[in-house]
Amino acid sequence: MELAAPAPGEVLIKVEALGLNRADALFRSGTYYYPATLPASRNGYEAAGVIEAVGDGVTAFAPGDTVLTTGNFELSAHGVYADRVVLPQDAVARRPAEVDAVTAAAVWLTYTTAYGALHLRAGLRPGDHVLITGASSGVGTAALQVARRAGAIPIATTRTEDKRRQLLDLGAEHVIVTDTEDVPKETKRLTEGRGADIVLDAIGGPAFQTLGEAAAQDATYVLYGWLDGRPATVPMTWPATVHGYNNGTVTDTADARRRAAAYLNAGLKDGTLRPKIAQIFDGLDRMPDAHRLMETNTHIGKIVVRP
Repeated sequence: MELAAPAPGEVLIKVEALGLNRADALFRSGTYYYPATLPASRNGYEAAGVIEAVGDGVTAFAPGDTVLTTGNFELSAHGVYADRVVLPQDAVARRPAEVDAVTAAAVWLTYTTAYGALHLRAGLRPGDHVLITGASSGVGTAALQVARRAGAIPIATTRTEDKRRQLLDLGAEHVIVTDTEDVPKETKRLTEGRGADIVLDAIGGPAFQTLGEAAAQDATYVLYGWLDGRPATVPMTWPATVHGYNNGTVTDTADARRRAAAYLNAGLKDGTLRPKIAQIFDGLDRMPDAHRLMETNTHIGKIVVRP
């Protein structure tokens, strides 16, 4: 595709790394919450790179600035799978020059989802026990660190035993292997019978009700994904608060993006936020392989493609 010069309010980015998200695979396969606009549909929310040119009226960025994308756009219109991309300036945030492109491509959507869901929706506090389902995902591994950074106690769930050690190394205080252990029983045991104060769930479906048995009274549930397409029954643990969550909370306004970027950049600089990179693929022609790996669910952390 030929790129026009940046229009007023737009920037041209040389892409150095692309971070893959579950949304990319759902969009590609036609199962995302909105459909692709064909022909010439694009894909990809997350990129890191360098500003090469800016359009009229752009004052926040200049050529040479290191940036990342904030994913607040429709994929068919602005997907970032490319070596260069033109985007509206409000879909871009600064990244510290000392943060490499692979790291930067792996942080925005996962860490701002965890930050927004836990801090802004659930009101995360020091000492909270946080039950994180599907903890080996990009958002899951980010949530472990976001909880740790706040002085909370993250409890991770994963399907298989082979991921336990890595999740502990990434910040989990405890790991529950769902193939062999009972989540409510283990959560109550680990919390001295009280249950989790916050449940962060990406799966939904009938299992969402079971999580209620693992939660404390007055718990807060945040459902940020729906990998199980079946209806979810609200847990019968009362009183409780149940939130749906999408990342518009931290991307829809300039002030929200500014605050989210400040949180991320501070964590990257002090080392409390450190994305786990599952695998790096070199070349856009490797994107099918990267998607196939993502759909195996065998990886831990983020898959990155360097154009």
